[in-house]
Amino acid sequence: MTTTGSETGAPITDRVRELVGRSSPFNTARDAVNEAMIRHWCDIIDDANPVYTDASTASASVFGGIVAPPAMLDVWDKPGLHLTRDPSNPQSAALNLLDAAGFTSTVAVNSELEFARYLRPGEWLHSTLTLEEVSDEKQTGLGTGHFVTSRLSYSVGDELVGTVLFRVLKFRPGTGRARSAAEKPGPDPDPALRPRPAINRDNQYFWDGARAHELRIQRCNECGEQYFPPMPRCRRCGSLSMGYRVASGRGSLYSFAVPHYPQVNGFRYPVLVGLVELEEGTRLVSNVVGCRREHLRVGMPLELCWLDSHPASADGAVDSRGAISLPQFRPARAARHTETRRADAVAPGDELPLCPIPLTTTLIAGGALATLDYFDAHHDRDMAQQRGSKDVFMNIHTTLGLCERYVSDWAGPEAWWRALRVRLGAPNYPGDTMTMTGSVTAVDQGSGEATIVFRGTNGLGDHVSGTAELTLPASERSIGAAR
Repeated sequence: MTTTGSETGAPITDRVRELVGRSSPFNTARDAVNEAMIRHWCDIIDDANPVYTDASTASASVFGGIVAPPAMLDVWDKPGLHLTRDPSNPQSAALNLLDAAGFTSTVAVNSELEFARYLRPGEWLHSTLTLEEVSDEKQTGLGTGHFVTSRLSYSVGDELVGTVLFRVLKFRPGTGRARSAAEKPGPDPDPALRPRPAINRDNQYFWDGARAHELRIQRCNECGEQYFPPMPRCRRCGSLSMGYRVASGRGSLYSFAVPHYPQVNGFRYPVLVGLVELEEGTRLVSNVVGCRREHLRVGMPLELCWLDSHPASADGAVDSRGAISLPQFRPARAARHTETRRADAVAPGDELPLCPIPLTTTLIAGGALATLDYFDAHHDRDMAQQRGSKDVFMNIHTTLGLCERYVSDWAGPEAWWRALRVRLGAPNYPGDTMTMTGSVTAVDQGSGEATIVFRGTNGLGDHVSGTAELTLPASERSIGAAR
């Protein structure tokens, strides 16, 4: 269907395409690159790379001083909260036309960042935007709409420091594809539909602890023997004096199973069931979440997380049995690599460790605000739902920061970023977990240039996929050498 503009009678695609190839005037950042904003970014992204925030470490590094995270390239010149679309900006003009034609919802689709060099505190950034393409009307899973592609060039003075290709989808709310019968979901995954546990005097301590998000392991007060599941007396010494200790929540996967049938309400399938060996020595059966069956390995490190399954009230009435929280486990986040990997120690096929990222409202809303993205669907649940989303969802700049953190934690603090390219898929909503995976696809032992592919998957599917291009020290002697 061809949409006609109300003012001129011309098809909307023709009117928008008149803008393709046009460039905007210089857009100068309101503030210089500064350490305060870098710290805010690192706080919400949880990026502990010291070259961004520690002056002494950064000065001794290949960078010779504090630098801004590369993924912040297109954050510095954001207009701020009181956004007005500049009609001289061809992207803004195109989005205004599409809004007027009913394509009022916007999601980012692609972002490709290329870095000529890193930015440093005190530098003033400016950019020029060119509208590269506006697609024909497309039917997507989200709705009927148009893809709008722009390219931005970033400079400090006359020096080009980086470029960004940025693509969004402008679509009509409520025009997404309906599920076919084959795609309809199975059992209702609402955890409140699970059977409530049987609570008695022997296990009351455990469920009280779970409500406080403490994993309590029963221990005999006489001989110190530990038990799970709970029992009324110690089978080792016979004592009836039973206490507990609070577990650290760290453990490893001892064994696992994946039951398929029967499928019942309250669970999201496939269900991963693990026998978890806690570092205190006790084993317990629990769900393993935040990963897929192919990620499971006997011995893999796990960490405790909690599912608040049954609320304290049901159907408007207070449930005297109280709220229920269930202990679950997810892959443990690997420690950040503090030494920079050398190219001669990396090979194609090397896998990066699993990295689960809990998706909280704080991360999603805080990430949008830390990246100066005030689009309401990233921080205002009511507005997000009005725009056709079930909840607030993560903005692409936060996703870019998390991808950079994931690869940097593996590569080390002095890996030199050349490019970061991502494509978005399923949205990141609060209450889910995005698990990052990755592998090395190419490495040049002479130049140190390496390419890493990565993927971030949540309960709905792949949220992000992409590639990172960076330069590693070619050999041990080159670590610390100036570039």
